[in-house]
Amino acid sequence: MSFTFASWNVNSIRQREKHVLDWLDRKKPDLLCLQELKCETHLFPASFAEAGYHPVVVGQKAYNGVAMLSRTPVEITHEKLPGFDHDVARYVEIRVSGMVIGNLYLPNGNSGGATGFATKLEFFDALAQRAQALLNAEEDFLFTGDFNVCPTDEDFAPGALSPDDALLRPESRAGWRRLLWLGLTDALRAIRPTGRDYTFYDYQNAAFQRNAGLRIDHALLSPRLTERLVSVTPDRDERAKDQPSDHIPLVVTLA
Repeated sequence: MSFTFASWNVNSIRQREKHVLDWLDRKKPDLLCLQELKCETHLFPASFAEAGYHPVVVGQKAYNGVAMLSRTPVEITHEKLPGFDHDVARYVEIRVSGMVIGNLYLPNGNSGGATGFATKLEFFDALAQRAQALLNAEEDFLFTGDFNVCPTDEDFAPGALSPDDALLRPESRAGWRRLLWLGLTDALRAIRPTGRDYTFYDYQNAAFQRNAGLRIDHALLSPRLTERLVSVTPDRDERAKDQPSDHIPLVVTLA
């Protein structure tokens, strides 16, 4: 049985509620993973449950926040990333359809100086430890969300970022590669090894119109799930809508 999931940083769920409801009605994924809710858990819109989805929400006032909307009931395994000891809403993990799925919003790392960047690396370290634990347990699992890293120079438009941006720094890319070296697969690159497939377009300087984007929203699959990979589609059309998020949905289908 096939399984389709998507990741989407919505940049405020209350501002983008109608966009997300419309997208769900048209695309009908089995699971939608949301980041940057910018609302507390109890303020998450009830409309998604009314539309038939089972919501799992970890919110935070004004900042961060992650949620998962599933067409079937799920088991919540973690409401924060094990080993990441910061009181922020950046991770939620469930078990559904025989898989463990972690939805993450990794720190950007450009704010807060050295401490802010160190926090980004702490998250990468905890995520690698979680991946190793799941591999040791022989679980089928995936991580998806806003990783806030451009893995290679092909993953950002020329001139879109300064060379010392936290999304490009060697330490950030090393955190990403560590996950690949554990045995996880970058779903999009498994389907399209090369190409400029962006998932984020800044609101400034007509970035979308110029296709001056970044690829920072990803899906990483464990080995057996990689064998089931059918397609990966960045849904670019969403960015052309009125008052869109600056990110677009990344849609992945497994056989």
